Amino acid sequence: MPAVVVDNLSKTYRVADKPPGLRGAIGHLVRRKHRDVHAVRGVSFAIEPGEVVGFLGANGAGKTTVMKTLTGLVHPTSGTVNVLGHVPKRRRAALLRQITLVMGNKQQLVWDLPAGDTLRLNAAIYGIAEQEARRRIEHLCGVLGLDKQLTQPVRKLSLGERMKCELVAALLHHPKVLFLDEPTLGLDVNAQVAVRDFVRRYNAEHGASVLLTSHYMADITALCDRVVVIHRGRLYFDGRLDELTARFAPERQVRVELAEPADEAVLSAYGVVDAIDGRAATLRVSRDSVPVVVNRLLDDQRVVDLTVADAPIDEVIEKLFADADAAPDVERAP
Repeated sequence: MPAVVVDNLSKTYRVADKPPGLRGAIGHLVRRKHRDVHAVRGVSFAIEPGEVVGFLGANGAGKTTVMKTLTGLVHPTSGTVNVLGHVPKRRRAALLRQITLVMGNKQQLVWDLPAGDTLRLNAAIYGIAEQEARRRIEHLCGVLGLDKQLTQPVRKLSLGERMKCELVAALLHHPKVLFLDEPTLGLDVNAQVAVRDFVRRYNAEHGASVLLTSHYMADITALCDRVVVIHRGRLYFDGRLDELTARFAPERQVRVELAEPADEAVLSAYGVVDAIDGRAATLRVSRDSVPVVVNRLLDDQRVVDLTVADAPIDEVIEKLFADADAAPDVERAP
């Protein structure tokens, strides 16, 4: 049975529609106008136990609305959601003990207290025995490289240190489903790598299901084999990451270094020349033509080095959203 099931989920917000300026404010007091904003429309997908799924979409696409619905913070307008056999909007303790939500722009740590105090408080809330809580804290902090940070007030921690403590607090009760909404937001490269490694290790140790949103494509490529993409509230793609690349990047990049300076006029016979830097050049070649082009290059030119790679995932996602923009417009979440 899937750990998470989303079936034809829709969420509509009714928001005030007030004209700008003083006249608009006075008119709105006398006669209020509203409009419906469709944040999510007919989204369906499922996540299996132990699966790590990337959840992609532009700002306002509806990702956070779906996340909040799956944790019971937002009630769906229509459709159904099920997490570990429970209906999230009921907010039953049996479900809340098995899930967690981490948002990169929110915090659960108490600002003026040492992080260790919040961890002990969370352990008490979840009914974890003191000795077991100490063992879990030591283990999770050891994996993330936290030590003296636990005795410092949260306000004195760096963003990366604070985010690591947030993860420990969120995973202290060993949840079976992780909803991670931009967990590496604003972190430097080293902190991002540490968080990714931590999530990967936790998934391997506990077999937890993970739904991950991130604007850092390195997070997605490092952790997720499958991605779900929503655009303007609608499901746009659900499949393997390599299928996404093949669909929206039908060409591959051939990077070649020659024994003599690269000549654009000569190399254009093999593919579209994207860049030339001295003896090195980058070509775009259709996937089906790559074997033939590579053989021709090796036969015709004095090749020093040659590599073939997919387009960077950032470019693939950019093209995906550009194609999706051609679809009928759907209002964004407020």
